[in-house]
Amino acid sequence: MKTIRSKLILYFFVFVVLFNVVSISIFFSSRSFLQEYDSSFRQFLLLNQISQTSNQLYEKANQFVLGRNQRVLNDFQKLRVTLNEKTKQLQNQKGFGEIQVKSYIHMIETLIQECEMSIGFAIRDDIDQYSLHIKEARNTSSYLQDTTMSLIDHKLTDYQTFYDDLERRKRSFIWFALFLFNTTVLLAVFFALWFSRGINKPVQILSKAASEVSAGKLDGPIIHIDSNDELKLLGETFNLMRKNIRQYIAEIEEKSELDSLLKELELKHLQNQINPHFLFNTLNTISRTAYFENAEETSRLIHAVSTLLRYSLGNINQSVRLREEIKVVTEYFYIQKTRFSDRITFSVNVAEECKKIQVPRLILQPIVENAFIHGVEGMEEGGNILLNIFSENGRTIAEIHDNGAGMTEELVTLITNHQEKNSQHVGHSTGIGLQNVMRRMELFYQAENLVSISSAKGRGTSVKLIFPMEEGDSLEGNNCG
Repeated sequence: MKTIRSKLILYFFVFVVLFNVVSISIFFSSRSFLQEYDSSFRQFLLLNQISQTSNQLYEKANQFVLGRNQRVLNDFQKLRVTLNEKTKQLQNQKGFGEIQVKSYIHMIETLIQECEMSIGFAIRDDIDQYSLHIKEARNTSSYLQDTTMSLIDHKLTDYQTFYDDLERRKRSFIWFALFLFNTTVLLAVFFALWFSRGINKPVQILSKAASEVSAGKLDGPIIHIDSNDELKLLGETFNLMRKNIRQYIAEIEEKSELDSLLKELELKHLQNQINPHFLFNTLNTISRTAYFENAEETSRLIHAVSTLLRYSLGNINQSVRLREEIKVVTEYFYIQKTRFSDRITFSVNVAEECKKIQVPRLILQPIVENAFIHGVEGMEEGGNILLNIFSENGRTIAEIHDNGAGMTEELVTLITNHQEKNSQHVGHSTGIGLQNVMRRMELFYQAENLVSISSAKGRGTSVKLIFPMEEGDSLEGNNCG
């Protein structure tokens, strides 16, 4: 992952390299001009030095002829050596015509030769010869001066071309400098805007999302930051934080709803949840049974009622084994069968391996009671309620089916969607309705669609409960509270 710091260092390095490349290019270009200018200037100096040395050489030779002075002769020898060195330098110079250089060097050699011959004949006191040769040396020196001026003039003509080219390059360099300056400014502005946008845009997105979170809006879109630096990590961390907050709030709401349901149940227990109508009918049944039968049946009935009352008054927060729920349903069946005799048939089919699983307390009896009250209680005969519990795909399934009055599709939808607000489906013995059972199942197992209802008007109702836990799993720590 690239960091913002590494990006800044990279951009700075790119600009430094760019400026260095341009600076080096300008340096070498200027150096080439300077070398060319220096070469031309040195050629001018060399020609001027040769011209002056040649003239001095002639003057020393003439002085010696006139005065016969040894010091003048020594100066002549030094000037001759210097002139020879300058001549060799001229041979190595470029920019002159080969013929012109050879002719010029030949004149220099002629001058030296004439001067030496003048001095030699002067030493011999041969007036005619040294006069002839000194005159020839004077002419050669004069011609050499003219030739030097001609070469300098020719070189100046070439230099004019060089100077014009230099002026053109100067103007081009000015335009190049302006172009380079504008390009550099534009590139700097572009990179500054691009880089700042890469930082500012994600910051604005994060700032907006943070404002929404502070305002309580936690369902905003996921933040996508298209970068590979700290801002992307910050965006991912913010998404995770908002998700965790949503989950935490959902857990608090679920716990609050569960607490509300439990408090409602506890209140019903404190308010004597045994419906007077149910108690009245049960007591009448016990009375009739005591009248027509022996005391054993009455005792059994009283035992069933006490079992049901004791179980319904137990701690609603604790989970229980499924066998205890089945026992309570069986006692409830016994009480109702005693009341209605052969009008209603109760059947229980339970797989043995399903009895050990942990389930919420009072989860089966309210549904069975609902099937009785709203399904088969009004039937004169042929009423049937079936409790079937079996294992399927690692889950325990409980089905409560009746062949009673049934419900409309609209009412089934209202119940399954938790929209049925009246107390039509609240049991007499416990005060617990279908919606309470459904919601406690969802909260207990932290899952949805665990209760399904299939019904048709006049064709009965089938309620299916799904217990996700495997057989033998302990849910004692996962109680309703």
